[in-house]
Amino acid sequence: MKKYFAASGLVLMSFQLNENSVFEAYTQKIPGTEVTFDMTPIQGGTFLMGSNDPKFPDQNPAHEVEIDAFWMGIHEVTWDAFELFLDKHYEESMTEGGVEERVDGLTRPSLPYLDMTFGMGKEGKPAVGMTQYGALQYCHWLYLKTGIFYRIPTEAEWEYAVRAGSKGRFFFGEDPSKLNEFAWTESNSQGSTQPVGKKKPNPWGLYDIYGNVQEWTIDLYEADFYSRSGKDNPFNPADKLYPHVVRGGSFKTPEDQIGSAIRKTSDPAWKRIDPQIPKSQWWFPEAPFIGLRIVRPLNPPSPEEIQAYYNQAPIADY
Repeated sequence: MKKYFAASGLVLMSFQLNENSVFEAYTQKIPGTEVTFDMTPIQGGTFLMGSNDPKFPDQNPAHEVEIDAFWMGIHEVTWDAFELFLDKHYEESMTEGGVEERVDGLTRPSLPYLDMTFGMGKEGKPAVGMTQYGALQYCHWLYLKTGIFYRIPTEAEWEYAVRAGSKGRFFFGEDPSKLNEFAWTESNSQGSTQPVGKKKPNPWGLYDIYGNVQEWTIDLYEADFYSRSGKDNPFNPADKLYPHVVRGGSFKTPEDQIGSAIRKTSDPAWKRIDPQIPKSQWWFPEAPFIGLRIVRPLNPPSPEEIQAYYNQAPIADY
């Protein structure tokens, strides 16, 4: 087994690169700060994605998908990490030794004109309200800070991770009465996001993978995509702003709308009250329920592919 200890704030990572790759959980420290987040390994494999339930035609047909290994954040991205990216002056004040030039030059979100916590508070809670472009640029900021390629999961990676080898509606079976043990939903959230990690995790160590906040995927939503989806690491690249796939449900979601295969979408109505023309590329001022969970592929793409991924231009929103 090869061990690597990087100077970029990576506390521990060990793996061996062969056909039976082994890799471990680690804690990522954001350099110069006290902020950390935890990543857990998701071994590659094959699973049955979607369902054949006629009530949910956009989940049809169930189809076999093969996924390469990756790490996934055990929690949704929290405000303590996201706010460092959001506000350069705040990052400077919280970073020992100052902000590196390559990080300093990153394009950052416009500071929101309203309270993007929506009065729900920040401590220990998931960051909310960012656009998919904002989520992508947060990953870019992490890359500049750590030298490690973090990104938004694909829809297939998300479902593979939440299922954790299960085949039913939930990773714990079919009984919706047990959902309260694992998720903050409309029935138990008191109308607010909750601090991450207070419920039980799924079998692969992922907390709040149902409920609390919906989570971005990188895919374009098309109701019939599964009928033509490829098998190997599929994703549906987006060439338009709406709709993108979001997964998992939130603190506002009824329990009957949560499940491993349930697909939801981004909506331009989330910017309805935005007075700007064009509307903000960074924020959804009516989406206190959308957040982000990051992944890191075991085998990262080339530097050129990484730059192409991060440097996708935002699409104007009128």
